[in-house]
Amino acid sequence: MDLGLHDRLFVVTGATSGLGRAIAERLLSEGARVIAVGRRIELLKTLEKEFPAMVEIIPADTTSAGFSDILIKQVGNRQLDGILVNGGGPPAKAALETNIHDWDQAYSLLLRWKVELVLALAPMFKQKKYGRILFLESTSVKQPIEHLALSTSLRLAVVGFAKTVSTEFAHLGVTVNVIAPGSHDTKALERLFARKSEDMGITIQEAKTIFEKSIPVQRLGDPHEFAALATFLLSPVSGFITGQTISMDGGSIKGIFG
Repeated sequence: MDLGLHDRLFVVTGATSGLGRAIAERLLSEGARVIAVGRRIELLKTLEKEFPAMVEIIPADTTSAGFSDILIKQVGNRQLDGILVNGGGPPAKAALETNIHDWDQAYSLLLRWKVELVLALAPMFKQKKYGRILFLESTSVKQPIEHLALSTSLRLAVVGFAKTVSTEFAHLGVTVNVIAPGSHDTKALERLFARKSEDMGITIQEAKTIFEKSIPVQRLGDPHEFAALATFLLSPVSGFITGQTISMDGGSIKGIFG
C-alpha cells in the first residue's frame, strides 16, 4: 500500500530510542524526510548515518525554553507535513506516594511543552491547510495502570487538548490524533519491571514475565508493529481520522470501547 509519504517532511520527537525511533525509521523507509529530535546526539547520528540525506537532527530537550523556536527555524519555509509529539514519562509512583513537586515536574514533562509546540506550529499548518499531528501517549488514558498516577493524569490532559484542537483544525485538512501504546518491548517499560520486582521481591525477568502473561496475546508489543500504525496515521491516506485516541495494547484494555 502506497501511503504517499515520499519526500514529505515530518518531525519526530523522542527519536533516539523505543517507539519514537521505530516510527522515525518507518517513515524514512517509506521515503519521507525526518527532522529527528532527541537528547542523545550519538543515537541521532546513527539514524542520520543509516538514512543519509533524509535525516536532519536536533539534539535538544523538548521541555527546554526556546525549543519551539529552534524547530521552526529548522523547518524554515518548507512545508511541514506532520509531527509525532512524543517524550519520556515521569517516575512510576502511586498517587499517595507523590508530592506537589512531582506534579509540577509531570506537568512540564508531559503537557506544557506539547501544548506550546502545537500552538507554535499551528500557523504553519493553517497556512498550508494540511498536516498530521500525532501524540504518542499511553493506554493509561483509557485504563489506569498501577503506579502511573502522574502519567495517567497528565496524559489525560493531553488527550483533552488533542480532542479540542482536532475540532478547530478539522476543516483545514489538519488531523489531530492520539496513539496509545500498551506494553511494548522498549526500555521505557524497565521502570515498571523494576517497581514490580521491588514490590513483589522477585527478579526483573520474573516481573517482565508477569507483564507478558497479563496481556491477552501473551507477549509484549513489537515497536515495528506500532510504527506501522503510527505511520498510517501520519500519512495522507488517514485524512478522515481525527480527534481519536487509538490504543494498541494486545487486548489489555477491558472496556468495550478500548
